[in-house]
Amino acid sequence: MTKHQHIQPIKVTANKKFFGTLCGIGAAVCYGTNPLGAQLYSEGMLPQSVLFWRFGLAFIIIAIVMLFRKESLRVTRREFGVLTALGLLFLVSSLTLYVSFRLMAVGVASTILFVYPVMTAAIMALFFKERLTVVTALSIVLSFVGVLLLYWTPGGGRLPADGVALVLASALTYAVYIIIMNRANLQMSSFKINFYVLIYCALGDLVMTFFNGGLQVPQTAQGWLVVGWLAVVPAILALVMMVYAAKYIGSTPTAIMGALEPTTAVLIGIFLFGEEFSARLGFGIALIFIAVIIIALQSNKSDNKKEKTTL
Repeated sequence: MTKHQHIQPIKVTANKKFFGTLCGIGAAVCYGTNPLGAQLYSEGMLPQSVLFWRFGLAFIIIAIVMLFRKESLRVTRREFGVLTALGLLFLVSSLTLYVSFRLMAVGVASTILFVYPVMTAAIMALFFKERLTVVTALSIVLSFVGVLLLYWTPGGGRLPADGVALVLASALTYAVYIIIMNRANLQMSSFKINFYVLIYCALGDLVMTFFNGGLQVPQTAQGWLVVGWLAVVPAILALVMMVYAAKYIGSTPTAIMGALEPTTAVLIGIFLFGEEFSARLGFGIALIFIAVIIIALQSNKSDNKKEKTTL
């Protein structure tokens, strides 16, 4: 992109709203496979090393895609500042989440992480005067109740305070990431945005390895397969779809659709690891899907009204 090119503002049509909704769902499902990375801890790897290989490989793939697209890396000073903020936020969010996986069960951590839609809605209402509609509030409540029902871990032991604090920090930085992505209105492709985001994530995690015994490498073919999955699915696919979702449907709907993340983690446990499926688990998943459908229908209905008024 040259400095003489003029980018027209994006007109969000009904088709783009629908596409954004699909991207929000896809991003949540892809990002929900993050707990698979905890398998690498059994090979003696620390979170920062796992994340370095994940983001490093994802960066290489994105760079190759951009090379074939012949896309310029040039950005303005404002765009560089926004991209820096996004990169650092995603670095902190991913690192705190992966460290929490060492302190508590990944399913529990993924469940607690879901407070970020509530944080997103609260931040938008408090600082950006976004009106919290009854439908949006109902979707948040249904999603939150559904995720609570996914918390099937037996026993009455207390969760570690440091682990909970890390997950909450991950949720907060992820919520701010979604809001900035939506409000910054970056006029560039999702590949270009994530090219810069992944640079910060990979370099940040590499620096962290120097303070924790050096960079560690996967020891098995299965380990490298997990790294490849983490690079492609919860990194590239999730991040690319997140850009379109935040751009076309907004911060709060995108965050609410993130309820599918812990649902994905539960389904992985059921079908891959043979974990028990209970009626309470099924009811919780149903509530989450209802919440996602409600918010999607509201988004499309709002857009249809806008289109009718412009005819």
